[in-house]
Amino acid sequence: MRDAESRHLLESSEIVVADGKPLVWASRIAGNPLPERVAGADLIWSLSAGMADAGRSVYLLGGEPGTATRAADVLRERFPALKIAGQLSPSLGFDTRPEEYAEVCAEVAGAAPDFVFAGFGFPKQERVIARLRPELPQTWFMGCGAAIGFVAGVHSRAPGWMQERGLEWVHRLVSEPRRLMRRYLVDDVPFAVRLLAGSARTRVRGTAGVTR
Repeated sequence: MRDAESRHLLESSEIVVADGKPLVWASRIAGNPLPERVAGADLIWSLSAGMADAGRSVYLLGGEPGTATRAADVLRERFPALKIAGQLSPSLGFDTRPEEYAEVCAEVAGAAPDFVFAGFGFPKQERVIARLRPELPQTWFMGCGAAIGFVAGVHSRAPGWMQERGLEWVHRLVSEPRRLMRRYLVDDVPFAVRLLAGSARTRVRGTAGVTR
């Protein structure tokens, strides 16, 4: 990863999972296979179930206006024992307006949740988490991308066969072309190609000189 800030944000995380098929493919090509893809859209359900069983609270932060509220209602219905500490879908660009950014962080910190789902996409959600962590040292955070919107029903996930074949991004691009075209076609696809090519070079270097 060439972006120093992005690398720092990932390295500061305690757990990093492969939320993308290209990462799984790259690991296999490099000869150090990851067991499977772990999507934030799945984790938000399993972690909420675990938090409900433990009597803990969650905070939903992100999504388009009203999305977090709808997602909270869905989670309450699915997990009646789950404590919803709060939910907030800040306005677009809130993180570029210092006063509004501070208000959002103060609201989350004041709720004192046990777990925060931050759904703004990488690396924005990681920046928000980095700002909140000092204020909530006992809280766990997860950057969950579009998961809050999936829970709310605002966005639909790709069919299982597309997920298995690494085509979920195509489904999302067709669903939201104006918002995601640059991200997927300009940023993500070239990165995935470089990632796979780099993994292949790593595999070749690792096997060079091996004789029987």
